[in-house]
Amino acid sequence: MTPGGIPRRHRRARPWRGGNLRTARPARDQPQRELSGYTPRGSSMRVVSLNCSNTEIVCALGCADRLVGVDRDSDWPTDVVERLPRVGRDLQIDIEQVQALRPDLVLASLTVPGHEKVVAGLESAGLPHYAPETITLDDAYTDIREIARRLGVTERAEPVVADMRRALEAPPAAKDRRRPSVLVQWWPKPVIAPGRRSWVHEMIERAGGHNPLGDEPVKSRPLDDAEVAALAPDAIVLSWCGVRTENYRADEVYKREAWQHLDVVRQRRVFTIPEAYLGRPGPRLAEGARALRDVIAAIRC
Repeated sequence: MTPGGIPRRHRRARPWRGGNLRTARPARDQPQRELSGYTPRGSSMRVVSLNCSNTEIVCALGCADRLVGVDRDSDWPTDVVERLPRVGRDLQIDIEQVQALRPDLVLASLTVPGHEKVVAGLESAGLPHYAPETITLDDAYTDIREIARRLGVTERAEPVVADMRRALEAPPAAKDRRRPSVLVQWWPKPVIAPGRRSWVHEMIERAGGHNPLGDEPVKSRPLDDAEVAALAPDAIVLSWCGVRTENYRADEVYKREAWQHLDVVRQRRVFTIPEAYLGRPGPRLAEGARALRDVIAAIRC
């Protein structure tokens, strides 16, 4: 599933540099669900995370030891998640397995269509949970603060948010410079790309680029080959959801017959940024911001 969407000359983002992940507002008016009566229990809490970004947020807050289970896609920090039970992936979360782990808090999500069924399952099982719908960068910051509050470590949220802001809210490019068009691919066939209702739209714009679907009020949508050709992006960034970076294939762009006349193909401007750095609304978006700035700098050279 894409984030909020529908189910070499490569450049890679640099490793995590956002600080030590072992250390480190009330919920907003948007769809989110939880059981009432929740009170933070501190270090004795048992937490199950059902998506990658929440797993990484818990660890960034210095609470990795409270995780007792994660979804199948959570892959970082490796030394934390490799020892934990897996409770399924995406829309196939095993609610009975979650319940068997006796969690005090389940961290879910409403960002991807269909996850409301998972949340309904948690509600039916009587499991206390937090399930935000994350759309913007501000939403991501709010999620970190709210998860910290529920873990009883409210004071650890601001350093994590501050690290993200430093990377994500860099000064915009000079107004007299053209903003290159950067199309992020969540999926290759059909091409799925983010619209304006996506934190990645903000990231592209803040990095000095232009999102070719930035005028469309959608989280993401599929594009046929003719639409991509009409958009004529200056660069294409492969950030395929659920695919290891080493399996990204620039040839999926370069060999498309309908795109042979595009500068992005002729000048070989296809880059890769791990989906972990763009598709997960958590601390590692900082790496995605740095990588996007590298892409835009390369285009301008």
